[in-house]
Amino acid sequence: MKKGLVLEGGAMRGLFTAGVLDLMLEKGIEFDGAAGVSAGAAFGCNYKSKQIGRALRYNKTYCRDWRYCSFRSWLFTGDIYGAKFCYYDLPFELDIFDTDTYTKNPMEFYVVATECGTGKAAYYLMEGYDETDRKWMRASASMPGVSKPVKIGDKEYLDGGISDSIPLEFMQSRGYDRNIVVLTQPDDYVKKPLKIMPLMKVLTHKTPNVYEALDRRPDMYNAQTEYVRQCEKNGDTLVIRPEASLEIGSIEHNPDELQRVYDIGRQTAKKRIDEIEAFMSCGS
Repeated sequence: MKKGLVLEGGAMRGLFTAGVLDLMLEKGIEFDGAAGVSAGAAFGCNYKSKQIGRALRYNKTYCRDWRYCSFRSWLFTGDIYGAKFCYYDLPFELDIFDTDTYTKNPMEFYVVATECGTGKAAYYLMEGYDETDRKWMRASASMPGVSKPVKIGDKEYLDGGISDSIPLEFMQSRGYDRNIVVLTQPDDYVKKPLKIMPLMKVLTHKTPNVYEALDRRPDMYNAQTEYVRQCEKNGDTLVIRPEASLEIGSIEHNPDELQRVYDIGRQTAKKRIDEIEAFMSCGS
């Protein structure tokens, strides 16, 4: 029986996920594999490298640094989250990513991106942290309209949440028959069409299939959350989600707000740790 971890994105709502993951790491909970989308990938990779607290630490430390995330970064680099700062300066100089532990850990780690030419999801098994791996990670978290597409080989990619926000079915297709899913929206959340879709059509005019995927995304997302609920009822999926809206935006420069959302994640996981441990021990 293969046990998997599925991590939704959600920009700074991902600090909720970071809190959940850190608590599970402290309890020694291990998975055979994981799939992360956008912030779920960017923060979730620290589970495989076993770096408790890293995602919270660097977000709080650099949330006010324009190189990390700002409209100034978007103006000067084309990426609201600075590519060089986030994927080179941070992991190699400022808050070192433990590449050695990551590579030696047998847990599979998949990142999800959206292929710009088709608007469909692409899945990449990130075995290390070389330049190609980092490109896939960056692509997974490159929000449309405020990020440049990431070129990998002869194709370009953007945020995985556009095409597969909750890759539970993907993990099941890979043989992961018992999964913990971490969501960043409460159970009663229903995704609605973006009010800025006319603007998104302008911003994504070079990638029309990305725009079409964005247009379909509410229906896709709502169908996925319903599928997650059905799997939860079947007993082969355990879902960890906030009880209420986290009330945090895609960009947050207040470290206290980042801490607040992280703490909600920790507290949520702590309240359910007995359930989590029982779920993971079943079938072992």
